[in-house]
Amino acid sequence: MPRQVDHEGRRRIIAEAVCRLADERGLEGVTLRDVAARAEVSMGAVQRCFRTKEEMLVFALGHIGERIGERVQARLVRSPAQSAASALGHAATEVALLREEHRAEARVWLAFVAQAAVSKALAETLKANYAALQAAFAHLVSEAREDADHAAPLDPRREARTLLALADGLTMHVLIGHLTPQEAQEALHAHLAGLWGGPGGMA
Repeated sequence: MPRQVDHEGRRRIIAEAVCRLADERGLEGVTLRDVAARAEVSMGAVQRCFRTKEEMLVFALGHIGERIGERVQARLVRSPAQSAASALGHAATEVALLREEHRAEARVWLAFVAQAAVSKALAETLKANYAALQAAFAHLVSEAREDADHAAPLDPRREARTLLALADGLTMHVLIGHLTPQEAQEALHAHLAGLWGGPGGMA
């Protein structure tokens, strides 16, 4: 019998190869041939999984988004009794990719963001990712506002948008060396603390 191929598993292996190459060379240095070599599959296997390079990049971007989302959920599940403010702090920290072990992922993420400026398909994928994160952040902002005693009135959607933009900005500033990860973490902590007028929500 012919061997059964796990196409989804192979697509994920290829996506990982795309990310490693993008980290080393930027997206402009990612070719189908090099991706096949890095993934240790044939060119034909890559082309059976993805019709075009853009389709491959869109899948790789979604793959990174899923990975970040899974880490956010893992942080929240680990401490189910934590406050909404703490949950928001943990989630924002994961999205900002400030830890050393996520530095390569941060470089690849920003490479995709830059490429999305000229790729409608990548832009649509990013917009969907950000919309999901914004909804989750807005929900946590709303819950945290209800728990705070002296917080000023907040628009949860506006604050969620602001927090996402801050997280992305901090990612970039750490990558170029303008801020240390600790300084970025402190800036994020201060912003969140200012939302509820307390000592912060990132315990």
